[in-house]
Amino acid sequence: MATVANALIPVFIIIALGAALRRTLLPGQDAWAALERLTYFVLFPALLIVTTGTADLKGIPSIAVAFALLAAVLIMATTLLLLRPFLTHVFTVSGPAFSSIFQASTRWNTYVALAISGALYGAKGLALVSVAIVAIVPVVNVINVWVLAHFASTKKLDVRTTIGHMLRNPLIWSCLIGLALNLSSLPLPKIAVSFGEILGRASLALGLLVVGGGLALGDALKFDVRVALATILKLILMPLAAIGLGIQLGLSGPPLIVVAIASSVPAAPTSYVLARQMGGDAPLLAHILTVQTLLALVTITTALVLTETMGP
Repeated sequence: MATVANALIPVFIIIALGAALRRTLLPGQDAWAALERLTYFVLFPALLIVTTGTADLKGIPSIAVAFALLAAVLIMATTLLLLRPFLTHVFTVSGPAFSSIFQASTRWNTYVALAISGALYGAKGLALVSVAIVAIVPVVNVINVWVLAHFASTKKLDVRTTIGHMLRNPLIWSCLIGLALNLSSLPLPKIAVSFGEILGRASLALGLLVVGGGLALGDALKFDVRVALATILKLILMPLAAIGLGIQLGLSGPPLIVVAIASSVPAAPTSYVLARQMGGDAPLLAHILTVQTLLALVTITTALVLTETMGP
């Protein structure tokens, strides 16, 4: 419980700090737009490359971990796409709002997963999360870019334009570069690794501040069916699906625990940046991220207890 709290509480405090800075020290939109681009195109990609490129994957049940998490994500994505007509007609959910619900239900906070898994299992925990990064991040980003291009835009984007958005997504390329470095077994210069680690650590703080900068704290406790849906899907149904699949695949111990952690963390702060870049409902997404972060302490702890109970 203490480990989970130590990882999550600072996250929410930094989000709150971003909201305070937006209203005091940095009230202008230009500064926040610059921070968004810096985080999305430079800092977070550096974290992905270093984490995946340096992870020791020997003895890790990579295929089972990757399949359990990826299948859980695809279940959430399929569920939402099937619910799209119902959400539109019954709750009048707009295209941009749907894209934000979709992002918040399928993406995951890599920072929190790394912090908790590393605290619990050290290098092995980080290696397991790196498997999750390689499995989830490219696919999730491709799917979410398609959803944003299809639903958030005021006009339908053609296939070429949509593919162009995907090819320009730095998170996809970062994972592919990190995986290639890992598989090549080439020794990485210590200077390059240290450089990437410093940038990666910076991405955590700035990414969360950017979320806070777009947040209306007065709305955090207001009930919104869209927020409730995204929170239930991400913090309850996805962990249940991932843990169940992991058990069916024979996972136990640290690999199953990391599957539980990676599937039960809140959505990623970078989803807010992508929403801003491609026309999603960024204020709604900031609202969802805040609620998920508040509740994640309970849901992650519950997922860990459930894993120990259900695990072989």
